[in-house]
Amino acid sequence: MSTTTEAKMLEVRWHGRGGQGAKTASLLLAQAAFETGAYMQAFPEYGPERMGAPVTAFTRISTAPIRIHSNIYEPDVEVVVDHTLIGTVDVTAGLKKDGGILLVNTADDPEVVRKKTGFEGKIYTIDGSQIALDEIGGNFPNTPMLAAVVKVTDVLDEKKFVENMEGNFKKKFAHKLQVVDGNMRALKRAMQEVKGL
Repeated sequence: MSTTTEAKMLEVRWHGRGGQGAKTASLLLAQAAFETGAYMQAFPEYGPERMGAPVTAFTRISTAPIRIHSNIYEPDVEVVVDHTLIGTVDVTAGLKKDGGILLVNTADDPEVVRKKTGFEGKIYTIDGSQIALDEIGGNFPNTPMLAAVVKVTDVLDEKKFVENMEGNFKKKFAHKLQVVDGNMRALKRAMQEVKGL
């Protein structure tokens, strides 16, 4: 987390495509933080709202009230939910070189991502799409990517995060408990399979 006056704040920018759940993941991360007593913001940047169109979302988590009400231009963490956006969207624009984290949904190793992006900071990769296909039964990489953010940032206690997400999934999918089980498997697996430099 970066220090802003006496408060600690983590700023996360999400890049994905419509239908992949980047906006939902940003909201779930903020909600999980709120339920641990942190201050938070989460919001999307609206562009063309259609399946497959590039989507940007933002999450701020802080130990003190958040007075900023703008997009995030210099994120601590950049989450790329769809690796095909690399080269199409400048996914590392403003990403802090000192302490910044680039997290990409790809089967590639972090070194491959480094060559594609030129980013010199910390790079983590996870095959969130494959995890989602295996555990949830569809290409919904937002759950694995959400878990990976928690793993690489330590922004939330992992055990409390997992418990919180299970409660949220049970509320959201009350009539589809098999969906809860799949999401929980994806969440836990993602926390084990993140690769990083």
